[in-house]
Amino acid sequence: MPKLAQRVGRAKPSAIMVIAEKAKQLKAAGRDIISFSIGVPNFLPGEHVYAAARESLLHDSGQYGSNRGADALLDAFLKHIEALGFSGYTRMNLSIGIGAKQVLYNLAEALLDEGEEICFAAPYWTTYQDIADIVGARAKVMHCGPEQNYKLTPSQLDAALASKPKVFLFNNPSNPTGMVYTGEEIAALAEVLVRYPDTWIITDDIYNSMVFGGIGYHNFVFARPELRERLIFVDSLSKTYGMPGWRVGLIAGPESIAKALTTLNSNHITSLPEVITAAAVAAFGGPQDVPQAKCAEFAGKRDIVVAALSAIPGVVCPRPQGAFYAFPDISVAFGKSHHGVSINNDVEFCAALLEATGVACVPGSAFGEPRAMRISYTCPTAQLAPGLARITEFFNELT
Repeated sequence: MPKLAQRVGRAKPSAIMVIAEKAKQLKAAGRDIISFSIGVPNFLPGEHVYAAARESLLHDSGQYGSNRGADALLDAFLKHIEALGFSGYTRMNLSIGIGAKQVLYNLAEALLDEGEEICFAAPYWTTYQDIADIVGARAKVMHCGPEQNYKLTPSQLDAALASKPKVFLFNNPSNPTGMVYTGEEIAALAEVLVRYPDTWIITDDIYNSMVFGGIGYHNFVFARPELRERLIFVDSLSKTYGMPGWRVGLIAGPESIAKALTTLNSNHITSLPEVITAAAVAAFGGPQDVPQAKCAEFAGKRDIVVAALSAIPGVVCPRPQGAFYAFPDISVAFGKSHHGVSINNDVEFCAALLEATGVACVPGSAFGEPRAMRISYTCPTAQLAPGLARITEFFNELT
């Protein structure tokens, strides 16, 4: 039998989906499961989004769309990023994809040749390492532990960029930690970036509208505008608008990058469907009451989660400032056992927790930090306190 391409052997199933599937199986078997595993917002967009989709279906052309994205969507995105602080961009600086994940994959294909280096901080979103592996790039990981609030420091970035990686990939607010960089922290990192003009900068900032406590969203371009010529901003409808299944991702960056992604689109996805485009335009341009209300709700849930985790002896959880994740250091449990089940690492901890309590969390090693686990607190509010109570009881029963 003919062999598969080598790159397929480098592709791995999502660690997050493995946990989610296990939880789904247990639930189907009758177990009472509370899932803190998948990073989905668990709310639906406003009615105006559905109204726009229905209206689009009434006038569907049935034709191919633009490889770059429909003008109406590009214009709506331009207004969105202008409100964030990006100015001077035009349609030629933009391109679309089937979700931010596909956009990131396209960027890897466009920017990285086999063997070239990409650097990013850990904890990282699992897909960063996976995409690097698939395209044959070398990943340089900068480890940022809970002792530094999971945030990259200028000295770490300077050391990593000294080897002149082709790409620096940055995530703010962070998945999996929920940490958000202040304007001062972003400015300090930007000062490092200007000294390394041969490195592309990707800011994967799809949680930019989910920031708590007035910290605000900041980007390197705001601090040092000259970085604009090599910085690509990635955004998505998924988290902000409760639309992960609609699969709309976008970039704003140099015209050469937008053109490259548009050309790649012409060779695989072609375009977004008309109905999806109409819904996306309505999401960006319509009332923002739903995402604003959900951001406030997540901030309240964050407080509940952090309070519960901080009360567990030995557990360290830097306070998230955005998104909808908490990333506690659970290494205090390593070397102990739960009702005879040994726990020596994060994977064993999460497996034992799920089996014993029905609470599903994702091991931190999936994100490059094996001392921790990720809690996604987008579950129904009624499940939040019981789920946290089960985690607390689990820790109390360790011997």
